[in-house]
Amino acid sequence: MRLDSLDGRILEAFSGDPRMSVLEASRELGVARATVQARLDRMRRERVVTGWGPHLSAEGLGFPVRAYCSLVIHQDAGHDAVAEALAAIPEVLELHTVSGESDLLACVVARSNADLQRVLDAVISTGTVLRSSSLVVLNTPIPLRALPLARAAAGH
Repeated sequence: MRLDSLDGRILEAFSGDPRMSVLEASRELGVARATVQARLDRMRRERVVTGWGPHLSAEGLGFPVRAYCSLVIHQDAGHDAVAEALAAIPEVLELHTVSGESDLLACVVARSNADLQRVLDAVISTGTVLRSSSLVVLNTPIPLRALPLARAAAGH
């Protein structure tokens, strides 16, 4: 989808205050309420905007340790079966099929370094993963973000 500068301004406004009403946004941006609503509807349809829910913090929920795990899977199980098994582990936040020496890349969280071992044991105990290799995150100088990408796409 191609974004224009108004789309970028709308995304900027709602990123700053996700609970803002469409009417408030239209006043702030100086455009008709229907225009803002139509743009938001289009961006939802095109999956530029994927949700408005609260952004949860693993750290705030008591899981300050984050690791990225390269997983080698039992090929006969297939990726879908592995994904289904790992989805049952709440500490698995993301799972990606990747190219290279491993089959999957998982982002996991834990309450402590010692608890990370429990999470990794749970991953292996699904019986779908042959081995894992983990990288523990020490610091996050750039957290997950998409607004700079939206600005670039909108030509800002």
